[in-house]
Amino acid sequence: MTVLPVLPSAAAACCSPVTAGVLDDDQAEALARTFKALGDPNRVKLLSIIAASEGREACVCDLTEPVGLSQPTVSHHMKLLVEAGLVAREQRGRWAYFSIVPGALDSLAGALAPRP
Repeated sequence: MTVLPVLPSAAAACCSPVTAGVLDDDQAEALARTFKALGDPNRVKLLSIIAASEGREACVCDLTEPVGLSQPTVSHHMKLLVEAGLVAREQRGRWAYFSIVPGALDSLAGALAPRP
């Protein structure tokens, strides 16, 4: 059995907060929308496929088979990821191509990182 020491209450005050600071209402709302977009495993998988693709972009035509969903369903999921600011959409002829928004994933990870 391991016994952990009890820290005095003053020690808790010196520790970093959970987030990079207190968010205002608008920031919290925007962050919640982004995390909500990642609340579906299919969208997380789609994002990971794009991030792992050459050039960090993928055609919607290449996204349907890996997730086993129809093209309209994938397009719906991609629309939510675009609205969340995680991916950008570019129309090339009849196909839509999606790419990771530069800095979006780092920004999302940093939103909850402790302050230095």
